[in-house]
Amino acid sequence: MCGIIGILSHPDSQVAQSLYDGLLVLQHRGQDAAGIVTSDHENISHRRANGLVRDVFRSKHSNSLRGSMGIGHVRYPTAGSSSVAEAQPFYTNTPFGVSLAHNGNLNNTSDIISGLLEYDHRRINTSSDSEALLNLFAAEIQRSLDGRPGGLDSLTEEDIFRAIERLHLRAEGSYSVVSMITGWGIIAFRDPHGIRPLSMGSRVVNGFTERLFSSESVACNTLGFNHEGDVSPGEAVIARMDGTMSSKQCSNEVSHSPCIFEHVYFARPDSVIDGISVHSSRIRMGASLARRISEKLPDHGIESVIAVPDSGRIAALELARVLGVPYREGFVKNRYIGRTFIMPGQSVRKDSVRKKLNTIQEEFRDKVVLIVDDSIVRGNTSRRIVSMAREAGAKKVYFASCSPPIIHPNVYGIDMPAKSEYVAHGRTIEQISEVIGADWMIYQELDDLIEACKGDSGPDLVTFDCSCFDGVYVTGGINEEYLKRIEEMRSDAAKQTA
Repeated sequence: MCGIIGILSHPDSQVAQSLYDGLLVLQHRGQDAAGIVTSDHENISHRRANGLVRDVFRSKHSNSLRGSMGIGHVRYPTAGSSSVAEAQPFYTNTPFGVSLAHNGNLNNTSDIISGLLEYDHRRINTSSDSEALLNLFAAEIQRSLDGRPGGLDSLTEEDIFRAIERLHLRAEGSYSVVSMITGWGIIAFRDPHGIRPLSMGSRVVNGFTERLFSSESVACNTLGFNHEGDVSPGEAVIARMDGTMSSKQCSNEVSHSPCIFEHVYFARPDSVIDGISVHSSRIRMGASLARRISEKLPDHGIESVIAVPDSGRIAALELARVLGVPYREGFVKNRYIGRTFIMPGQSVRKDSVRKKLNTIQEEFRDKVVLIVDDSIVRGNTSRRIVSMAREAGAKKVYFASCSPPIIHPNVYGIDMPAKSEYVAHGRTIEQISEVIGADWMIYQELDDLIEACKGDSGPDLVTFDCSCFDGVYVTGGINEEYLKRIEEMRSDAAKQTA
C-alpha cells in the first residue's frame, strides 16, 4: 500500500511545496520512503530517499525541485526490498523522459520483465514491479509512435491512450498510477478493476485550471482543490502543461472491484473513495457489530466500549451508541510511532506495540470492557492490548473486530501474504479468543461489512475485492502455486533472512 500524488499547476508557479504538503497528508499510506519528481518545460528535478516525508525533504531540496508540475510517492513495501533504489517515483529517459509513481501490486511481474527484455529490449534495474510498470508504459508509448519522426511536439493524447490500452492487456493486478512526461503533461490511470483508489480535483488560479490526482480525496481538500470524483477503473486522464485535459476509457473489460480494506483500515476517515465516505462506512460497521453483539450475547454486561486508536474509534463510538453502553477513551497513543501493521518485519511490529499505547487505568479497573479494533491480522497487537487491559485491572475483556477473520493472502498491495502469519488461519473464533487472551470476541460478518461500505452507492458499485476474507481474487490468474511463491518471498521469516 502506497500513496501517490500528481499536480499540474499554473505555468508560472512552483509545484514542489504543494506536492510536499500532499505527501504529508498521505503519509499514513507509507512510511518507508518518499520521493518527488518535478518538471518545467525542458528539465526534471528529483529527490527520493528512505524515511518519512518530513525527513526526506528539507528546504534545500524544495528549492531545487523546480517546475510547475510533478508527481510524488510514499512507499509501503509489499514486494522487492526497502532499498532506496526502489524508492519512487521511477524515471526512464526513453521516450521523452517518463516518470511514474504506482500504488498497488502486479501479479505477473516476471512475465512483464521477460517480455520487456525479449520484445522491447528494456532491462530494469530493481526487483520492483513499479519499475517494470514504468518500462512497460514507456515501451508502449514508443510502440504507439510507430517510428513516427518528430520530437515531443509529435506526441499526442491518442498515443498515450493507445499505450495504456496495450498496457492493460499485458499487466495483471492492481495499479493506480500517476505518470509525468517531461515538458508535456501528467497522466493518471487505474487498472480495469479499480482495486486501488485514485481521486482527482481542480482549482482555477489566475485563469488557469490546475489539476490534482491523489490516492485519497483528502489531499484535494487539504490543498484547496475541488474534489471532482475518481479516475474510473480502466480510465486514463491526461492534464497537459498548456491547461488542456482529456480522458478516455482504455479497457473493454471493466469490473469495478475496489479493495474493501481501504474502508476498514488504510484510508483516512475524511476521505471519500469512489463516492463513498470512509467515515460513514466505519459508522455503519460499528452499528452492525452492535446488532450482532445484541443477538449473540444479549446479557453481555459490558460497562464501557473502548477503541484501539485511531482507526477503530469511529466504529466504536457508533457501536457504543447503538448498544446503549458508555464510550470511553482507555488508550493513549504515542503519536510519534508509525502505524504498526505496515512496519516491515514481525520483531519491529512487536517492539512498536509496547511503545505505541498506554492505558488509562481508571477506565479499566474492575470493569467489563469491550475493546474495538479495525481488524486482527497477526494477533500480536490484539494480544498485547488485551494483556494491557488486564494489567490495568479489567474484570473481563471482550474484543470486537470491525472486519471478518483474515484467512487468505492479499496479493493486491497489502503486506500480509503468508497464511501462517494470520491468527485466524486454521482456528475457530473461540480459539482465536483464547490466543489473544480475551474472555469473548466477535468478528464482523462479511455481508455486514459489504453493506456498510456500499452505503448509498447503488448498483454502480458492482462488488468489492474481499479476497483476504473470502479468497476470491477479482483479477483471476491467482493459483496455489502463485500464493506459495509469494509466501516464500514475502513472509516475515523471508524478510528476516533477506
